[in-house]
Amino acid sequence: MPTRILHVSDLHTGTREDPAVERALAALIERIEPTLIIASGDLTHRGRREQHERAAAFLRSFGTPVLAIPGNHDIPYTFPARFTRPWAEFERLWETTEPEYSTDGLYVAGLNSVRPWRHQSGAVRDTQLAHLAERFAQAPEGTFRIAVLHHHLLGAPWRSRKKPVARRNHVLRSLVEAGAELMLAGHIHQAAVSEQRDFVVAMGGETGVVVSIAPGLGQPRPNRLGEARGLHIYEVHPDRLRVHTYIWREDDWGLTAEREFPRGREPLEVERV
Repeated sequence: MPTRILHVSDLHTGTREDPAVERALAALIERIEPTLIIASGDLTHRGRREQHERAAAFLRSFGTPVLAIPGNHDIPYTFPARFTRPWAEFERLWETTEPEYSTDGLYVAGLNSVRPWRHQSGAVRDTQLAHLAERFAQAPEGTFRIAVLHHHLLGAPWRSRKKPVARRNHVLRSLVEAGAELMLAGHIHQAAVSEQRDFVVAMGGETGVVVSIAPGLGQPRPNRLGEARGLHIYEVHPDRLRVHTYIWREDDWGLTAEREFPRGREPLEVERV
C-alpha cells in the first residue's frame, strides 16, 4: 500500500467557512485514509486567538496526525504584538513553527518562511536550511523526505503579484542537496506542480525532486480570478510519486489532474528508438 498524504493550505479561518466543504473534506479523508495531513500556512485570516483555535480544532477533527506551519496571516496584525510575540498563538496550539513528522519510510520537516516585518514576502535563513539538512541526514536511507514552507517556490501560473520565497534558487538548491524529494508550499491560492528535470538539463545523475504548490482551501476573496479552491493528495510508492489535484465543484471535490513522477534516478519509462 502506498503512503498517502493530504496537503491543504490557506484555510483563512475567520472569513467564509463553508460547511459543505468541511463535510466533503471529512468524507474524502475517510475514503483515502491519509497517513498525515500537511497544512502549509495561513490557517487563520488575522492571526486572532479564536481563529487559531477554530483552525486547529478543524484540522484535528479528522483523527489523522497533522503537521502545520505558519503563514503570513497567522501572526498578529496589530502593533506591537506582531513584532514582540508573533508566534505566541501558533505555538500555543502547535508547539513549534518548524515541526517534524516521521514514520517508517517517511520524514517531513517544516520551515518557517514568515517574516513579521514583511506582510507578503517570505524568506528562509541559511541556519534554518542547515538545521533541516541535519534532520534529513538522520533519516534512514530510502526515506521519502518532504520539506514544507508557506511561501511558494514556483511562480504563480495565473494572475498574481505575490513574489516567491526570497533567494528562491538558493533555497531550492539547498533543499535538493539536503535530500528533499518533495517540496510543498501554498500562499498563492493556485495549484502548481513541477519536477526539477522539467526545467534542469538532465545529466543522468539527478534524483527525482517535485515542487508542489497547493491551491487554497479557503476562499477569503471569492471574486478574485485565478484562485480555485482545492487540495493535493500525494501517493508515495517505492519507485514513484503520484500527485492528485482536487478542485471544489460547488457541492463536492472533483479530481482534475493526476501526475506521476519517478523517484530516484531512473525515468518511469524510456522510449525506444
